[in-house]
Amino acid sequence: MFKINENYLKLPGSYLFSTIGKKVNAYAAAHPDKKVIRLGIGDVTQPLAPAIIEALHKAVDEMAAAETFRGYAPDLGYEFLRNAIAENDYRARGCNISADEIFISDGAKCDSGNIQEIFGQGNKIAVCDPVYPVYVDTNVMAGRTGVYDSAKETWSDVIYMPCTAENNFAPEIPKERPDIIYLCFPNNPTGSAITKPQLQEWVDYANKVGAVIIYDAAYEAYISEENVPHSIYECEGAGLCAIELRSFSKNAGFTGVRLGFTVIPKELKCGEVSLHSLWARRHGTKYNGAPYIVQRAGEAVYSPEGKRQLKQQIAYYMKNARYILEGLQSAGYTVSGGVNAPYIWLKAPGGMSSWEFFDDLLERANVVGTPGSGFGPSGETYFRLTAFGSYENTVEAVDRIRAL
Repeated sequence: MFKINENYLKLPGSYLFSTIGKKVNAYAAAHPDKKVIRLGIGDVTQPLAPAIIEALHKAVDEMAAAETFRGYAPDLGYEFLRNAIAENDYRARGCNISADEIFISDGAKCDSGNIQEIFGQGNKIAVCDPVYPVYVDTNVMAGRTGVYDSAKETWSDVIYMPCTAENNFAPEIPKERPDIIYLCFPNNPTGSAITKPQLQEWVDYANKVGAVIIYDAAYEAYISEENVPHSIYECEGAGLCAIELRSFSKNAGFTGVRLGFTVIPKELKCGEVSLHSLWARRHGTKYNGAPYIVQRAGEAVYSPEGKRQLKQQIAYYMKNARYILEGLQSAGYTVSGGVNAPYIWLKAPGGMSSWEFFDDLLERANVVGTPGSGFGPSGETYFRLTAFGSYENTVEAVDRIRAL
């Protein structure tokens, strides 16, 4: 008889945002007269920028003519997009990353889960706590996390690096040595950021102990402070120890279009084995590439018009973030984030748990957020709001919360 991957049975409950979606849909069905404002999932709401729409239309027209039709994309992605990324995201910031070290994909979420396939099962992972659930859940599926403690909501073979108010929601070097370190800055869910010297410490540590850093930079476009690095490759020695994940979802509104990329420098090796070669083999075997029309849209992100239009779009969302941050602070909430990231991290009031606050906010204010405990044990009693709604809905949601 066939057998299943029993590691899937170890996963507690359903995926965090699936659980939230079910609860919200049930509430909306029971209260059709209520206007529910969703500031929970990090999904953008503004339409694609005109420069991107123009590139999409042009690429679609190309697909209608035999002379310009495109079939399968190259394994790593089209050169026009990889060259644009290398020039604008890396060389412009002094990072020595070449186009052939960039792998185009359909998003950072997929890559953050798939990347662990090139590592052995015996590797011990370290994650920030709270953390984006995909990092842990995909390692559970691979059988790398040990036994789940339902009381503590932790896995026996995972190193948790608490990110709390006491350390400004930035992880500290763990006492136990990890093999794979997951870092996300600007951070999801806390909205925190770290300085270049702080990130350099992690690079130096990884090189010292022989660990690899999986660096999720999906929110780098929202950085507003000069001392916050946009890429881990701004740090000396990062090419020897770091893989960087990037996404077009949040910087360009591609959540429904799907485009991202992973950077693996050729100098990153395990002994004599190149991780670049391993990922290229995995990529070529299991992935057929992002659509041509989507990659042309990605190229338009780096055009002068695209840069200008997306700068305005990011400013729109950060205006929302500022309204949430300042509005909740004035109402007496303990709030952080919202400066270098589109996420606001707040303390649930009155000693409520994060899920109690979720239910209370949904019931009394008809506003949806994300319970912090869904991101890990250190997220308990905290709550995440996103700035990706419309400005009008954001204002209304904050005013409802302040009126409680």
